[in-house]
Amino acid sequence: FGSTITITYSGTSASVSGSADGVTVTTSSADVSVASTASGVNYVLTGTTTDGSFKVASSSKKYEITLNGVSINNPTGAAINLQSSKRAFVVSASGTTNTLTDGTTYTTSDTEDMKGCFFTEGQVIFSGSGTLNVKGNYKHAICSDSYIRLRKGSAITISGAAKDGIHANDALIIGGGTLNITSSGDGVEVEEGYIKVDDGLVTINSAGDAIKTSYDGTDTAITPYVTVNGGLLKLTTTGEKAQGVKSASTLAMTGGIIQATVSGNASKGLSSDGNMTLSGGKVTAITSGAPIYEDNDLSGAAGVKCDGTLLISGATVQCKSTGNGGKGISGDGIINISGGIVRVITTGTKYSYSSSIDTSAKGIKADGNLTISGGAVMVRCEGGNGDSGSEGIESKKILTISGGETAVQAPDDAVNAASAINITGGYIYAYSSGNDGIDSNGTMSISGGVAIASGTSQPEDGFDCDNNSISVTGGVVIGTGGGTSSLGGSQYSVGYGAAITSGNLINIQSSDGTSLLTYKLPRTLSSCTFVFSSPSLKSGTTYSIY
Repeated sequence: FGSTITITYSGTSASVSGSADGVTVTTSSADVSVASTASGVNYVLTGTTTDGSFKVASSSKKYEITLNGVSINNPTGAAINLQSSKRAFVVSASGTTNTLTDGTTYTTSDTEDMKGCFFTEGQVIFSGSGTLNVKGNYKHAICSDSYIRLRKGSAITISGAAKDGIHANDALIIGGGTLNITSSGDGVEVEEGYIKVDDGLVTINSAGDAIKTSYDGTDTAITPYVTVNGGLLKLTTTGEKAQGVKSASTLAMTGGIIQATVSGNASKGLSSDGNMTLSGGKVTAITSGAPIYEDNDLSGAAGVKCDGTLLISGATVQCKSTGNGGKGISGDGIINISGGIVRVITTGTKYSYSSSIDTSAKGIKADGNLTISGGAVMVRCEGGNGDSGSEGIESKKILTISGGETAVQAPDDAVNAASAINITGGYIYAYSSGNDGIDSNGTMSISGGVAIASGTSQPEDGFDCDNNSISVTGGVVIGTGGGTSSLGGSQYSVGYGAAITSGNLINIQSSDGTSLLTYKLPRTLSSCTFVFSSPSLKSGTTYSIY
């Protein structure tokens, strides 16, 4: 941009210096308007006005705007109004602080569309090491009918917005820098496109969703997704059903850090209407709101909520829910955990809307199949009692554990599945403080891995298969509780009934002194059924229990 035109604001007037062929600059008090057919033009804005504006009425070429210590307040419209559909490069000059403020009402012509304090019809790219402060009193703070891009080193603070802090039609791309947003609506919303975060520090305090893609149309070519590859996102929302990160389609995270604290009723930390893939980075989602009743259903708070398939393959996912009926991780479809670290804590109890409509707090819940094949999964549910429905891990269909390490503690069933539980590998420890350790309402099979389950006194079991026999063909099985479903299958098992005391050891040895098991008993029961199955149990051998 070799041609420079400088606009200097002073109170209620503005002066212009410099020129370029094909550029016409007009002033009216401190309102400056540009019409251009030239290329390579840089408009440098400096000075202060309490009643002025900068407008690009038309431009047939891309252009640059350098903010060189400028403060523009426009009480009747946008501070910067770019009516050109061409790309604008907005540079905050090094060492400068720049401030844009609009009024609470706009006076506009019928042909102009202004939706924010900084408004552009075209693409806008923010860069420069200076500071840009924006406050949107009328609607949005920064708005583009195309895309918005933030380059490394940019520093933007949105101190307030009547609606969204940043609002774009096509995309928001954050490549670095710092972005601070306080808004009465959404922090960031893209209506018909995507949000991509590669780097930078993003801090958002909003009443609505912090980061959001949305689409109400029917064009299948439009995919409103969210991708986080890096950076640090510190997100706080307070409104009902407000979400930290919300995607109207898919949500993918390969790196970076997301910290979402959402306090509104039925709020979510991360939420996607389609599939969600968490393959890297770290998510911390804290929720505290209660459920709300709508559309003949209760919708509760959740750290992670996925309407499609949820895949966790390498990320660290930490969720804490303190509200009644809250969920740590909730999926309407399939949940697959193949790697990474998952930590979930819930402290809420059952929420009752009426005598027949209620919802319980749960650690990890899948309406479809739930599979754990790797990683480390730790779930602790603290609220409620044995019949509260507060279960640690629940699948409404089939639960499969084939790898990884899983530890669960819950007041109701620690682990539950509606159709079947299949354990083929990995390590699982399930402790219920008021019900069964591992409970299948259908079938249960164990062919590998190590499965340890602790239930409470009768009629609760360590392993419960609704009076069906559990097929054990491999793996190590250890269970304590008031009772147990019988262990069938091809592998030998031991059942032992006695009173047990928490902290005491139980030991099983073969006749030659080989120790098969030493297990510290997890609780005290006056009448306990202890079960043990292992490939080490052989026919024709005598064993002693100590």
